Amino acid sequence: MTAASSGDSRRSGGRLRVVLILGSTRAGRFGPTVADWFAGRLGRRDLDLDRVDLATAGLPDQLTGPDEPLPAAVRALSERLCVADAFVVVTPEYNRSFPAALKNAIDWFDTEWAAKPVTVVGYGTDSDGSHAAAHLRQIFGELNAVPIRRTITIAKAWQRFAADGTWPRRDPDLEESVTTTLDQLLWWAEALRDARSKTPFVA
Repeated sequence: MTAASSGDSRRSGGRLRVVLILGSTRAGRFGPTVADWFAGRLGRRDLDLDRVDLATAGLPDQLTGPDEPLPAAVRALSERLCVADAFVVVTPEYNRSFPAALKNAIDWFDTEWAAKPVTVVGYGTDSDGSHAAAHLRQIFGELNAVPIRRTITIAKAWQRFAADGTWPRRDPDLEESVTTTLDQLLWWAEALRDARSKTPFVA
């Protein structure tokens, strides 16, 4: 785990910075389609978006010891996470949970997540990603992040997107869910950024 301080992101005012993390790394993955779609929804808001693809992040599979130097890929991603005000995790559901690569990425970091809101965009075939989202809520809570109540879950995702990655039909329920989830995420992002700017977070 890194030793970077969540205080690196203490800045009040200005555009919120949201990091979208694509958690699937498998061959033939569907994750980029879902991530592109949700990034488009984020792009409608007044914020700065940083997209992290774990398939290209280069994080090692084995964590270092307490006294060992951090790999360059870990240091580079730490810098991006430190300046984030909120996180969106896009993940498939495998065997009622989320991919091992995503757990590895979470475990590399610690204070980078602290006192910042997190939501999940989960998807699956028969499942809708809700089990993966529930597990992630527990883990991020342990890391002093703030998992918000609202998440996005999409069942039968492969059938619901068009070949070009667009949503094939109007879905008022999903659009309402996206709107309320982003409203809640950005409310928490603003509130917690202000709090971090006034008082250093105590782990």
